[in-house]
Amino acid sequence: MIKMIVSDMDGTLLNSNKHLPSDFVEVYQLMKTAGIRFVVASGRQYYTLVDEFAHFDHDIAFVAENGGYINWDNETRVNKPMKAIDAKAMIEQLRQIPETNIVLCGQKGAYVEGQPSDKFMEELAKYYARHSVVSDLLDVEDDILKIAINNFEQLETVVYPKVKALFKQGFQISTSSPIWLDVMSIGVNKGNAVQLLQKEMGISPEETMAFGDYLNDYEMLQVVHHSYAMENAHPDIKSIARNITQSNDDNGVMRAIRKQLATMSETEARFD
Repeated sequence: MIKMIVSDMDGTLLNSNKHLPSDFVEVYQLMKTAGIRFVVASGRQYYTLVDEFAHFDHDIAFVAENGGYINWDNETRVNKPMKAIDAKAMIEQLRQIPETNIVLCGQKGAYVEGQPSDKFMEELAKYYARHSVVSDLLDVEDDILKIAINNFEQLETVVYPKVKALFKQGFQISTSSPIWLDVMSIGVNKGNAVQLLQKEMGISPEETMAFGDYLNDYEMLQVVHHSYAMENAHPDIKSIARNITQSNDDNGVMRAIRKQLATMSETEARFD
C-alpha cells in the first residue's frame, strides 16, 4: 500500500514550460482521499515551491534546496547549513571560473553579486522567488543551505569537473540540470530528507513512490521501493529506477499515480 508519493519538480512534475499538470489538483485530491501524503522534493528554493502551490488548499510537504530545507505539518528542519568559512572559501575559488554565476542560497533568500546579465536573472527567477543582488557575497549574513552554480555553455564539461576537484572532500556535489550545479554540506540530499519524512510519518520505503529525472534525484530514488525515472531522465537515473514513466511533457507523473491509485482501488475491492 502506497502511503507517500514524492516528486521532483523541473523535468519531472512540471512540463517544459514550467507548468503544473492540468489535472494536478484533481489527482492531488484523489491522493488525499486514498490517504497518501504528497511530497515535493526539489533543488528550488522553499519560497518558490510554496508560491507554486498557493492556488489551492493542501498539506503538501516540501523538500527544498536539494534537502537543505524541509517543511511539513508546520515543522521546519534546516539540514546542515554550510560553515561560513567553507562558504567564503568556495565563493573565492568559484569566482575564478569564467562565465559562471554563483548563487548563495540562504534560509532567508538567495543572493547574487555584481551586475548579473538579464539572461541569468531570468533563469534565476524561475527557481528563487526571494532573491537579491548584493555588492559582495562575502558580506551576506544568513544560514547558507547550498551554493548553486550556473553556466549556460560548459557546466558538465568544464565547470563540474573543476568544482568536483576543488570540493570533493566534505561536500555533496550534484548537477540538477545541464546548466545548474549545486554544492551542499556532505549528507545533504533529497534521499536523506525523504528518509527523515518517512521516519517522522511512520512510512516505510516499500510504502513510498518517487519520481525524478536528474542526478540530484539519485539518492531519493534509492530510498524508495517504487522508484520512477521519467522517459526524459538522465541515463544514470534510468539505470537505478525500477520503473520508467512517460516524459514530463506527456504527464508521466500523473499517469503513473492514476495507475497506482487504480491498482490500489482494485486491491481494496477484492478484499471487501
